[in-house]
Amino acid sequence: MPETHLTQMILKRCKQYGDRPALYYKKRDSWNAISWKEMGQQITALAQALLLRGLEVQDRVAIYAPNRPEWTISDYAIMGARGITTTIYATNSASEAEYIVNDAQATILFVGGQEQYDRAIEFFQSNAFLKTMVVFDESVILNEADDILYFRDFIQSVSDEALDAELKKRLQEAQADDVATIIYTSGTSGVPKGVMLSHRNLMSQFKALDPLFDISEQDIELCFLPLSHAYQKSSTHWTQSHGVTVYYCEHPAEIMDYFREVRPTFMVGVPRLYEKMYATVLARLEKASSFKQKLFNWAIATGKQFQFTRAKNQPLSSALTFKHKLARKLVLNKIREIMGGRLNFFSAGGAPLAQEIEEFFFAAGIFIAQGYGLTETSPVVSCNRPGQFKFGTPGKVVDICEVKIAEDGEILIKGENVMQGYFNKPDYTAEVFTEDGFFKTGDIGHLDEKGFLHITDRKKDIIITAGGKNIAPQAIESLIGKDYFVEQIAVIGDKRKYITALVVPSFEALKVYAQDKGLTYHSIRDLLTMQPVIDFYEQRLQQLSQSLARYEQIKKFTLLTNPFSQEKGEITPTLKLRRKVLMDNYNDIIEQMYLPV
Repeated sequence: MPETHLTQMILKRCKQYGDRPALYYKKRDSWNAISWKEMGQQITALAQALLLRGLEVQDRVAIYAPNRPEWTISDYAIMGARGITTTIYATNSASEAEYIVNDAQATILFVGGQEQYDRAIEFFQSNAFLKTMVVFDESVILNEADDILYFRDFIQSVSDEALDAELKKRLQEAQADDVATIIYTSGTSGVPKGVMLSHRNLMSQFKALDPLFDISEQDIELCFLPLSHAYQKSSTHWTQSHGVTVYYCEHPAEIMDYFREVRPTFMVGVPRLYEKMYATVLARLEKASSFKQKLFNWAIATGKQFQFTRAKNQPLSSALTFKHKLARKLVLNKIREIMGGRLNFFSAGGAPLAQEIEEFFFAAGIFIAQGYGLTETSPVVSCNRPGQFKFGTPGKVVDICEVKIAEDGEILIKGENVMQGYFNKPDYTAEVFTEDGFFKTGDIGHLDEKGFLHITDRKKDIIITAGGKNIAPQAIESLIGKDYFVEQIAVIGDKRKYITALVVPSFEALKVYAQDKGLTYHSIRDLLTMQPVIDFYEQRLQQLSQSLARYEQIKKFTLLTNPFSQEKGEITPTLKLRRKVLMDNYNDIIEQMYLPV
């Protein structure tokens, strides 16, 4: 069979790689492997089980679970039966999950552990569409019902020649333009919309990335971002097409432990991860002796000089080579070891990443391939790549698509990676395409003279001050957010005289600072109202804002006692700010910052 369908592709790899480890999962502090052969057998058995339950061509099946092997196996099995995988973030509330189930009209629901099960059971029995719930984690105590069962029992319920024949028939009849998945946008404004991506859309990423990155069956991917996210899902399809072994990070908060244990060679992540690692290193440096600070800065400068010289294919002098060898031994290798010591490259997307952070990791021999894309574009539109990159930008447009810039600066995209549309929402679909078939991204940017794409901000997020100045809040938030003492920040200022901010401190870092300064307090609220703490944050914000124009600088700020949360609707599952919700939730605090002194 030709490889025009993701399940056709994965079953070929399962046959090709046989007993080699394909997937690793952690259980009781030890790593357990599933071979390619075993994965193929489970995909086939599960696909047959879905057929037995009456799954019709292009029926929707939802997955509501954290990252784990069953997620991937279920995904390929659903697509193998020519169904459509519908993704729900493991962190979604019961109402959010129910909305997706109802909008997609899903007939079967896979759930992960106790949290997802408890939320799903709230709506399962009364749901008009759901017929079956399958639970991955066998520690969950199930309600007694014929339509709720464990994954293992569901997958072992099949042994039928007719089902085997039907599955083979469906795979043979599978089309590249079959919808493979419906991924719901995070919904920073309005209701979430189901993005329909075909097998052609998702496999276009292979064509885009294969010529740019050297990846093989010797590589190890740490599956960190949620598989319900287009970025991680697409990445794992791509790496598995090359026989890469995948380790699942089921608990993102434990990422540093995973780095040490897995020692991955590749991973996709979001800027916030890299910002926090960078901030942690610099915070430790602030407490180091003057000698150690100078040594560190010398090593980073030497690392940059060496890496940029090599990247430009310029000759490396013996003196620079010697200095770099020394810098690696004394400093740079220690930075690499934070990520396990074997990373060839990171991939970063979802928000802007500061150039200084990219250069910092590059100095240590870790290349962050920052890119740009959307769920609607499968997702990659552009990316930096070894030998052709410009830090501070998301790189050049990949060959599979075309980008042009509208008169108002909006980025427009056409290509085989662009979605089929929003599920059951033809009016919304029509709104986001131009008459000549370009997808309207909602992002503002431009292409420079060398073809590198630059992203300014989201079109709807641009702040226009009372003085008529246009300000991109994401750029400011990225600049401030890299600080070790800042966990979250939201910039305010639309139709206002000046810029203000809601700042969520890094409470762990702040408590250490308070202890060092001998500050005594009874609660976090008490600590945040202390003048030395307010002065401390004001100094840091001023220092971080020096590169900004005066009208972009934060004039007032408020320290918040609680983080922005998904439960309150303030952030999406991918940590993007829902600005309208934040404005409503913190209206009184915001108005206080604009009262005359």
